[in-house]
Amino acid sequence: MTVRFRLDDDQLALRAGVRELLGRCFGRERLRAAVDAPGRLDRALWRTLGAAGFFSLRLPEADGGAGGGLPEAVLVFEEAGRALLPGPLVATHLAADAVPGAAHGETVVTAVDGELVEWLDAADTVRGDARDAVPLRSVDPLTPLHRLPESRSPAPDPVAVLLTAAEQLGTAGRVCELAVGYARTREQFGRPIGAFQAVQHLCAELLVRAETARAAVYAAAVTADPADIAAARLLADEAAVRGARDCLQVHGGMGFTWEADVHLHLKRAWVRARRAGGSAWSEERLAAALAD
Repeated sequence: MTVRFRLDDDQLALRAGVRELLGRCFGRERLRAAVDAPGRLDRALWRTLGAAGFFSLRLPEADGGAGGGLPEAVLVFEEAGRALLPGPLVATHLAADAVPGAAHGETVVTAVDGELVEWLDAADTVRGDARDAVPLRSVDPLTPLHRLPESRSPAPDPVAVLLTAAEQLGTAGRVCELAVGYARTREQFGRPIGAFQAVQHLCAELLVRAETARAAVYAAAVTADPADIAAARLLADEAAVRGARDCLQVHGGMGFTWEADVHLHLKRAWVRARRAGGSAWSEERLAAALAD
């Protein structure tokens, strides 16, 4: 089957609108303020997202939603990943049709995910058994974690896997932009560092991984096939994690400082890579598809 995914005018407008909204409501100053106050979920921002239809996007119009599908959800979550938007976004989105208030951002929903739970203390509703969960020091200051003594969640929802892949894609695209922008402006030996072949190769590899992941994630949003979703997730995880690492290399010593944002993208990519079954679920789905 040939899959074609070309954004139509409505989808382009949706992506632009979400990027504008997040730039206005969660720009760099708000991001840094959130980093300085880890574990505190901004309820006003959450309600703003709800009012904008972030969580109710896939609900039917008759139920107060926008009647969108997975392709539209992927575009929205890609922008959320690009902006490093914090909070249990996927869990609340998936609960929009089941938990009162979730669709409009009035209720924050998290979910047990294997042995981990994100944003447990900030959530109003927890889907799954989170008894005996203990705080875990998270590498990402914007994703507080709790650990359970054992896995208590069923196989991950493929939609959760896909939306996590979309967030990873957002990070992959953003770190590519950051690396290229820095390579154009940072000078060494009287020349922009982007003039040096080693830096050019890093930037080229960043772009290739991001665009390969984009094609896979967009295609999986159209087909909704579990094997396609699994492949998209593996490619998006690689594009986000390796992309953030390469972006650090382009930035050199500056990239490792607390003031730079690159490390925040890498840390979030690491945490997301553990979510919704991680690589194990995706690898198992692909192996099963190849065996059929």
